[in-house]
Amino acid sequence: MMHPALALAAPSRQSAILIVDDAPDSLGLLQDIMREQGYQTFVATSGKRALDIATRVQPDLILLDVILPDLDGLEICRRLKRQPDTAHIPVIFVSSCGETDDIVAGFDTGAADYIAKPVRLAEVCVRVRAQLRQRSSAESQKQQAERLQSIVDGMDEGLMLVGGDGRVAYANPACERFLDGPATGLAGRPLAELLAAPASQDYAAYFANPDDLDAAKRCRGTREVLLPQGDGSVHAMDLSLSPMAGGEALFVALLHDITHHKQSETALQRAALVDPLTRIANRRHFDAFMDKEWARAIRSGQPLSLIVCDVDHFKGYNDSLGHAAGDACLQAIAEALQSHAMRPTDLAARYGGEEFVILLADTAEDAAARLGEAARAHVERLAIPNPRAATSGVVTVSVGVASIVPTLFDDVRSFFVAADRAMYEAKARGRNRVVTVQAGTPWDGGRGVQPH
Repeated sequence: MMHPALALAAPSRQSAILIVDDAPDSLGLLQDIMREQGYQTFVATSGKRALDIATRVQPDLILLDVILPDLDGLEICRRLKRQPDTAHIPVIFVSSCGETDDIVAGFDTGAADYIAKPVRLAEVCVRVRAQLRQRSSAESQKQQAERLQSIVDGMDEGLMLVGGDGRVAYANPACERFLDGPATGLAGRPLAELLAAPASQDYAAYFANPDDLDAAKRCRGTREVLLPQGDGSVHAMDLSLSPMAGGEALFVALLHDITHHKQSETALQRAALVDPLTRIANRRHFDAFMDKEWARAIRSGQPLSLIVCDVDHFKGYNDSLGHAAGDACLQAIAEALQSHAMRPTDLAARYGGEEFVILLADTAEDAAARLGEAARAHVERLAIPNPRAATSGVVTVSVGVASIVPTLFDDVRSFFVAADRAMYEAKARGRNRVVTVQAGTPWDGGRGVQPH
């Protein structure tokens, strides 16, 4: 019976393995077992041949004997690790030299593993597989890092990492356009020095005393700033400052050019605010819009309402019809909800997954409830079949509505939580319905809206 380690399915991508051994029996045995595992194999019986193949073929892994007729395996490994083209290739020594000193010498040359002869085939397979997985993971991380760096370098927005002392630790190339100088020259400079008054004083005060709540309120989040230019002019920008997750005191500062924004958005700027699937506002846009309208409602004393919609039984819809159908479903729902946010002070957004939100400025509870019911009915009229829905044969949404006349003593997060709880109450009452609540009052289970 074949050992379980030898019986695993071949990898989806055929990995290439170079086997270096001058003993025909050992070479043949290793080649057979690697082929059985689904790997592409190359063989060499001398050190020079091994180096040549490794350079030309770039195998995913090398099985290397220590004792060879021209160059010993240790020297081969050293040369491989010195060459940039082959230094990344993991080397496993397979040798009859199994003393501790031999093994230590092998690892000292840069080997990833060491297997003593006579080999146990199951052990060879497991160790080879482990090294290939490790290399695949390392390459994936490297590709992700390179992709992320490429994205950061290609951003139209300026991105800076700012230390807890307020000094710039890193700036991407876009900062050169906005700050009138090479990005590399920004490292070590205080962020406040790059700004014109009054922002310069605000940020200097904040980093001098991060516990100052007034300074934090002025500097955390997004605000408009002016950047002095070399010709004496200033450049209008949005500066967004937010702390990075983790223990290190580090902030991400984003510079967004709003000079042209004041007349019209560019396609790229719109893309930063739009959900790529549904083409309505994304969560980032919504959060910024919510903060702005919340502050405006506090100043004006006018009501603010929030509608939270969640698609009922959407997981079952995806599981039965597939993700392509799920995407099309979300797009249709987004279009329907967007049609109920017509005023400049309204915003419909995809908040995440199958959850949508509509923010309504200057809108009291009754009007918001009617609009929530209209949105619910609109989605139901789409008549998108949902074979896995337990409550309806078509796709429906559960809707929570919260309204408030906010004051300085209210919390925008609690406002959102109130609407979210109302939505979950709608689900608990059987889905495909609207539940409203007056935010800032004790939770009483919410009020249902009778479907038309």
